[in-house]
Amino acid sequence: MDEEKGGLRGGRDLERSLTLLRAFLLTSGLILVAGGAVLGIAMSRTLQQQALVSERSSLAQYVDGVVRPSLVRHNRVVVNRWGGQAMKNSLKGQPNVVAVKVWKPNGRLAWTNVDASRIGRRFPLEGPLEIALHDNRPTANFVSTSNARKEDDFEVGLGFPSLLQVYAPITGAHPSQVIGAYEIYANPAQLNALIGSRKRMIWIAVAVVFLALWTALALLVRRASRLLRRQNTELRERADRLAESNRLLEQSALEAVASLNATVDAKDPYTAGHSQRVQRIAIALGEELGLEPAQIEALRFAGLFHDIGKIGVPDAILTKPAGLTAEEYDVVKRHPEDGARIVGRLHSLHPAVPAILHHHERWDGHGYPHRLAGDDIPVEAAVVGLADAFDAMTTDRPYSEARPLDEAVQELVRNRGTQFAPAAVDAFLRVAERMPELLETEPPLGELVLA
Repeated sequence: MDEEKGGLRGGRDLERSLTLLRAFLLTSGLILVAGGAVLGIAMSRTLQQQALVSERSSLAQYVDGVVRPSLVRHNRVVVNRWGGQAMKNSLKGQPNVVAVKVWKPNGRLAWTNVDASRIGRRFPLEGPLEIALHDNRPTANFVSTSNARKEDDFEVGLGFPSLLQVYAPITGAHPSQVIGAYEIYANPAQLNALIGSRKRMIWIAVAVVFLALWTALALLVRRASRLLRRQNTELRERADRLAESNRLLEQSALEAVASLNATVDAKDPYTAGHSQRVQRIAIALGEELGLEPAQIEALRFAGLFHDIGKIGVPDAILTKPAGLTAEEYDVVKRHPEDGARIVGRLHSLHPAVPAILHHHERWDGHGYPHRLAGDDIPVEAAVVGLADAFDAMTTDRPYSEARPLDEAVQELVRNRGTQFAPAAVDAFLRVAERMPELLETEPPLGELVLA
């Protein structure tokens, strides 16, 4: 039974470990997916920012190269309402450039390559234009033509769903001196295509890397699961072998104790078969009292081995035909404790130890070895003590002849509540009336005392 419980517990532990590994793998997969998404988004945003910075710098440098020679005079931006055809032609060399505006620091439009009627007008300084003029900081972002400012009505009418809008400060002789600003509109199609292709590459790379990590983790978990299963199988096989070895050792030890008990019976020819008879009567009384199966099993061994401690009593005392002296009686009274020590060495016999140790206790507390009384006496010990006393009275001994059965029964009744437990005596009377063969001095043929 213990081996079966151990096997079930080991199986549950294995399944619990495997479940934890599966949960770890699933959780790791979710973490990797979340981590991959965060990394992909961060890298995509970084890529887009870098692409915008690069495009902003490229467009600003190109427009500055075209416009500066004509519009920057004496370290300031001049308004040009009539000229600029050469600049317009040059800007056509960059097909992505849709429109260019050149601003003076006071918000006046100095030049534009589209809708020249706006040149020379002043507009409010706000947003990215103000940042470029006052903070000397370029900006670039994608704008939807549906959200454009009123001053950009012409650019909205060019037919693009969105535009790349770049603001770049125009610096003077000193890099920190801002003398104007460029407002550049470019078709973002090529840039969006480039960013889109790079984003796809990023997401594919992230997916491949994280999938490879999860696959490696899954392989490790699978290997760990196989290792756990193999180790569990080996442990169970080892435990089974150990349990079998323990069983054989216990069986051998039990047989040795039985042989030792037989030696005790053989030392005194008057008590031959005594242990088997006590065992038989004790089991019948235990069943009559409704004891648990484990208690009945304890009675089986306690009844058989209750006198095994007499192995240490000299033969001269065991077979003495006369009464014992006080010193000799003290030697005999040691046998319950000696027997308990002998039987207690076997794990399977541990439940029988209290019955062996206390089977000579009395209900009135005048017994031995611990002078227990009443309900303090284990019920198994009370049952074995009664069975032992009855068999002793009904068999010949060196110092007394066997009593008649009815006289022995009367002796039990007379000592009910003094020497013997009342419940044990009452159970004995019921069993004796129902099964008189129980009082036979010879055990039934073929009785197995160790089974």
